Amino acid sequence: MTLASVHPDRQMVRGRMAYHGEMEGKPCYFANDHSRDVLNLEHHEMDIANARRCAAPPTLTREGFCLVQHPSAIADFLDKDAVKAVHIGEVHDLLLRLTGADHVEVGENAILRFAESSNEAEGRDNSRPARFIHVDISEDAAQIFAAKRQNNSDVDYAQFRRYAHYNIWRTFSPPPQDVPLALCDSTSVLPGDLIRADALFDPVDKPGAPPIFGFEGFLLRHNPDHRWYYYPDMTRDEALVFKTYDSDRTHPCLVPHTGFDDPTCPDGVPARASIEIRAVAFFKN
Repeated sequence: MTLASVHPDRQMVRGRMAYHGEMEGKPCYFANDHSRDVLNLEHHEMDIANARRCAAPPTLTREGFCLVQHPSAIADFLDKDAVKAVHIGEVHDLLLRLTGADHVEVGENAILRFAESSNEAEGRDNSRPARFIHVDISEDAAQIFAAKRQNNSDVDYAQFRRYAHYNIWRTFSPPPQDVPLALCDSTSVLPGDLIRADALFDPVDKPGAPPIFGFEGFLLRHNPDHRWYYYPDMTRDEALVFKTYDSDRTHPCLVPHTGFDDPTCPDGVPARASIEIRAVAFFKN
C-alpha cells in the first residue's frame, strides 16, 4: 500500500485523497475512458475516522449519511434481472422507513463497481471506483431530474414541499475491503469548496465516441477542516445511505465521497465489489 501510517487503535487512518485544484475552463470526467478527463487533481493526506468507532455514529440528519443493517434476498448482485425484480423494491422500502418520506422513486439502473484488481471490471460500463472526491449531482442537475420526473409521471408532485436525492451503496465482496468508500461530513463543507463539473457518459464499447448523455456534479477543493469517515469491513447485509441533494438546505446536503486505499487492509484480499442505487424521496411536510 502507498499510504501513510495507520493509527494503532484503528480509530482513524490516513488516506491519500484526490481533491481538485484550480484550472481554466469547466472540469469534466468520463464514465469509462478516463484518458479524456479534463481535471486538475491534487492529492492531500487526510485523517479518515472509523465511523464504527465513533461515540456518536454519523446520521442522515446530522452529517448526511449513515450505515444501516439491511439484509437482501438477492443471492447474486451480478444478476441484473434479480436486482431489478427484487432489490429495487428492497431499497424503496428501506428509504421510506429510514427517511419518513411520503413517496420514494428508485432508479432502475443499479451501478456495479469493482476495484481495479478485479477482472469483473473489464468490459463493464462505468464499473471502476471513483478515485477523486465528488458529489454525484449539483443542485441544477437535481432540479432538472425532478422536472423530468414530474413530466413523466401520474404522481401529483404539487403535494410535496421537499425532495431529496440519496445513494444507497453496499459491498458484496467479503470483508475486509481494499477500496472502501470515504464520506465527508456535509456540515464541514463550505459553499466555496464545491467546483462545478460535467459528468459525461461515454459508450464503453466505442472508444472516443461522443458522450451518450451527461449532467453536472461537483468536485471538491481542499479544505483542512473537512471531516472524513469510512466504514471498514462492510458485509453484504449492510447498506450505506448518503445524501446527494436536498431541496431544503436546512437539512444535510451534498455529501462528497470517494474510493480510497485502506492502508489497514491486508494484501491479497478479494477485490472490492459494490452495488449502488440512486433514489429520490419526496416529503409533504
